[in-house]
Amino acid sequence: MAAGFVIRKNQYYDSVFLMGVNKRLSQTKGVLQTAVLMASEKNKQLLADIGIQGDQIVTAKPNDLIVAVIGETSQVVDSVLQGIDQALLALEEKGPASHLQTLEDGLVEKPNANLAVLTIPGEYVFREASKALEAGLNLFIFSSNVPIEEERKLKELAADKNLLVMGPDCGTSILGGVGIGFANVVNRGLFGAIGPSGTGLQEFTSQIHNAGYGISHAIGTGSRDLSDEIGGITTIQALDTLEADPQTKVVSIIAKPPGGKTLERLLARLKICSKPIVGCFLGARMDSFEGGDALTWAPTIDDAVLAAIQHVGEKPTVARIELTKQERELAAKSRADWAPGQRFLRGLFAGGTFCYQSQQILGEAGIVVHSNTPLNPQTKLTNPDRSSEHTMIDMGDEFYTQGRPHPMIDGTMRRLRILSESRDPSVAVLLLDFILGYNASMDPVGDVLDAIMEAKQTMRQQTGELMIVASICGTKEDPQELDLQVKLLREAGVIVFQSNAKATLFCCELFKPA
Repeated sequence: MAAGFVIRKNQYYDSVFLMGVNKRLSQTKGVLQTAVLMASEKNKQLLADIGIQGDQIVTAKPNDLIVAVIGETSQVVDSVLQGIDQALLALEEKGPASHLQTLEDGLVEKPNANLAVLTIPGEYVFREASKALEAGLNLFIFSSNVPIEEERKLKELAADKNLLVMGPDCGTSILGGVGIGFANVVNRGLFGAIGPSGTGLQEFTSQIHNAGYGISHAIGTGSRDLSDEIGGITTIQALDTLEADPQTKVVSIIAKPPGGKTLERLLARLKICSKPIVGCFLGARMDSFEGGDALTWAPTIDDAVLAAIQHVGEKPTVARIELTKQERELAAKSRADWAPGQRFLRGLFAGGTFCYQSQQILGEAGIVVHSNTPLNPQTKLTNPDRSSEHTMIDMGDEFYTQGRPHPMIDGTMRRLRILSESRDPSVAVLLLDFILGYNASMDPVGDVLDAIMEAKQTMRQQTGELMIVASICGTKEDPQELDLQVKLLREAGVIVFQSNAKATLFCCELFKPA
């Protein structure tokens, strides 16, 4: 194994562009790991954590680009680093050219703009976001690693100016039919949605579309908005906005449980809402909390979709999540193919919301699950790279994405984990998710398909059959071609469902007591 790095002075790129470069380099034969990042102090520490160090890194400035490669041989490393300028140029040429360098330049070009999107390192967000708010712009902040006290200051400033701060760490919004961040192609319609997590909003909006309805607006709030440190500032602003929107007839909130004080504040606001509200707080049963006559609690995203449709007085076209007779029979047949030692389920998720929802459904079925992002702190994995019994892994967690692209963009880390789990003879089932839409991988199934087939072959040679269950979040209008993605999985022997909740329920059937 060999390692090396190059530094390009005063060569700044945003995080989305760097994810693309990192993905391109990581796909080179013989490359084990890559890191393409700006030389912030935090990123320098990330490099040190993977064994990349040097005096040049120590003295590098935040506007300097660092490209690090770990490969099977020194020849592989040298070849990749020598071609870095060509790789950067090739990706730059794919995107539209821009002469804009500052926020001020952008406002001159687009004087009527009302929204700014930030994809810069977290340590610079407060300065640039403050300037945008002072200029009267709403904000979508894709960036993460923003200090929480700075997030609160930005949201308080925005609230004073009647502006929205969606983020930091905001994955998805759909505003007036335009997707921002990770978003699917969905119809316009009557349903509004609010949520801190990108994949939760994607699942809800895609299912609404697939049921023949549409979305007015889906407003992302950022992963920490419902914490007591922030107090749900953006969530309540979003609720105000959708309540005032004449097109929106029903509002759904898809989130993890709020902090205690924030929940009290949110419930007080929900009680006076003039429109029907569907609340889905994954990981907690909320039925005992009173939110007024307009509020309906839904335990899963699928249930939230059904409840929202019922509120507009239409005949529901989305069935409650339950297995068909054929699916139960398939589960029984599949169990019969397992070797005596195969007894555990491993979930490897690109979407953090799906990891959370699967834990909830499995827990309600009496199946104890370990995770790097657990519902129960007592089942937190000591090392996320080492599964224990039944395990659900959020591979979009910062443990896996620092210095690497998100698994929705690049399946490299998940490929490796699929292969690793297949070498454990106690594993019976892998549960996967695939997420379509703008800015996600153009072939999420293809990214890991060879690993799926190799994993099944590995298990077959050592013990028994490895069952792989998958869900796909998306619509037929998404650029990745939903039907093709499903076809590729089924041809590889994967059992495919159209929702994470349904796929997880099938896993519950597989592992129910005899």
